[in-house]
Order: sequence, then structure tokens, then C-alpha cells
Amino acid sequence: MSDDRHGWSEPGVEQVAPNAFRIPLPLPGDGLRAVNVYALTTPGGVTLIDGGWALPESQETLEAALGQLDLDLGSIERFLVTHAHRDHYELASKLGHLLGARVELGIGERGSLESIVARAGRHDDSPLNARLRAAGAIEIVTEIEAARAAGGDDRSELHWHLPDAWLRDRQVVELGNRTLEVLATPGHTRGHVVFVDHAAGLVFSGDHLLPHITPSIGFETIPSDSALTDYLASLAMVRGLPDFAMLPAHGPSRPSMHARIDELIGHHEARLKQMLAAVEAGASTAFEVARAVPWTRREVDFRTLDVFNRMLAVNETVAHLDELGRRELVAASRDADGVTHHAA
Repeated sequence: MSDDRHGWSEPGVEQVAPNAFRIPLPLPGDGLRAVNVYALTTPGGVTLIDGGWALPESQETLEAALGQLDLDLGSIERFLVTHAHRDHYELASKLGHLLGARVELGIGERGSLESIVARAGRHDDSPLNARLRAAGAIEIVTEIEAARAAGGDDRSELHWHLPDAWLRDRQVVELGNRTLEVLATPGHTRGHVVFVDHAAGLVFSGDHLLPHITPSIGFETIPSDSALTDYLASLAMVRGLPDFAMLPAHGPSRPSMHARIDELIGHHEARLKQMLAAVEAGASTAFEVARAVPWTRREVDFRTLDVFNRMLAVNETVAHLDELGRRELVAASRDADGVTHHAA
């Protein structure tokens, strides 16, 4: 498989370590092209790190890839899932439920996942929508709700079930021929975890560390009030490990993770400065700050983003403004309509 920005997403199987194989599964849309599922062959079958989106083409791609390893879906013993976003959890939940394979997920995801399962696929109002309203982004909430109404009721969450076990920080997972340590790495989501193979010098980094893009911060059903603070602390904690190889959920593997961690920390420090400057220039709400700064590595105008990415941008801006508040560089107040304003 090619190591460029797009070749990594081509279907196939890449051996990344003894008894460890990277399998990219397709995703819909033109943004993230694929999600990497890692197949760890064990004496009893195979354990998968992450599961993919429950699309027919994803399941077919997974089945074909396992076939190249002389395995099939029935060989799956266990799913170890880094976090509860649908491109990681949904197919794991579906197949685990159908096949009896064990599904395990970080304990910090419990609140958000229980909310999704309880809603049974209904897109009711959520704390995330409340956060967008408080950020002054009511137009984004309205646009998202209108799109959902026009597109009908998305019932895909009916594939979702609670996991068989909740993983805890520093928990050790024995696979027979491999030992993994679970490290809680909140930030991308509250309950994101990475899996560390100390003996092989590998970190299965999920969306905590990505080689080409910066992970979104705090996008989840029940958002955290300290997402960026938590993410920066998680980066520092993982930076304290030896410079292991990075096996990410999106993009090719990398032989060294320290340099990428340093880049991610530097990126967020630069974003904090940009957003502080926007507040100093008169932007008040998170929505106004998001419109005042560039987005993506191409530094495009906020207004050119689609509604989903505008929602992500505002949510991430909230996380940065919260961090600026913790550093006592901005002060927040709420008006009579419940909208939060910031001043330097």
C-alpha cells in the first residue's frame, strides 16, 4: 500500500507488525476516505481494534480482507474499540451482536453511548445542540434539523448496543500472543482510549494521533467542558512513552509518534493565539470567533465549509475558548438568551 495521503485508503491488507494487519474500510463522503481496522491474529482467531461504519460495503471489505488471512467473520473473537464514533463503533456493535464476539469500549464513553442507545436512532435535541445554541450558532442547529427532516428518519443507531465490557485506564488486555495496555486519552471524545503494545513498540492510536489531520475536539453526544484541556494533557501523557510506532485510525502508519505529538501541541497553541486575537478584535460568541479564523490545513473561510464541518468548527472553537478561560486570558458571561459571550 502507498504511504501517501490517499493510497493508504485503498482496499487490502498491510502487515504492520508480526500478527498485526491494517485493513482500511470505506467511509461515505469525500472527507475521511476510510477507517483503519487492525486485525490482531491470536491463537484462537482474531481480535479487531475498531470496527468501521455499518455499511454493506464496509462489511464486505472486512470479510474479503479477513479471507486473505485465511479467516472469516466467524473468526472474530473480540472488538477493542478506541471510541464511540460511528466509523469506529457501529460495525463492531452490529457484528458483535450478530456473531457473539465480545465488544469492549472505554468507560468514559458510557454516558454518550447510553444516550444513543436510549434514543434508538431518533435525533432528539441533545446537549450538543444546546452547546451550539449557547455558542450563538442557532443557524447551524436549524440547518442540521432541516436537513434531517428532509432526509427522513435515520435509524442507523439501531445497530448500536452497549458493549460487553467497559475498559478502564491502565487495564491490561491479554490476547494470548500479545499484551496490550489501555490508556485513557480523553479529548477527541471523553472516553477515547489507545492500546499500547509495549513489547512490540506499537501504539494503536485511534483518532488521538493522526498523521495528516488534526483530530476534532469534543465532538460527542454529551460534550465535555474541558475537551481541549484534556486533549493537551493526553498528548503530553502519550509523549512520555518511548517513541513507539503510530498506528492511526485514518492515514498510514508512522514509525515515530513523538514528532507528530509535538506538531499537534504546536497546532493547538497557534489556534489558541488566533482565537484570542479574534476576541481581542471584537468577536464575542464562539460562532463569531469561528467565522473570524481560517479552517483546515488549506486555511479556508468558515463560510465555505459544509454544515457538518461548520458544526465541528464551532464546537472546537468552544473548546479553545474554554481553555483560554482556564488560562485567564478571556472571561465568559451569558446573556438573557443563554448565549455565551467572551471578552479579553
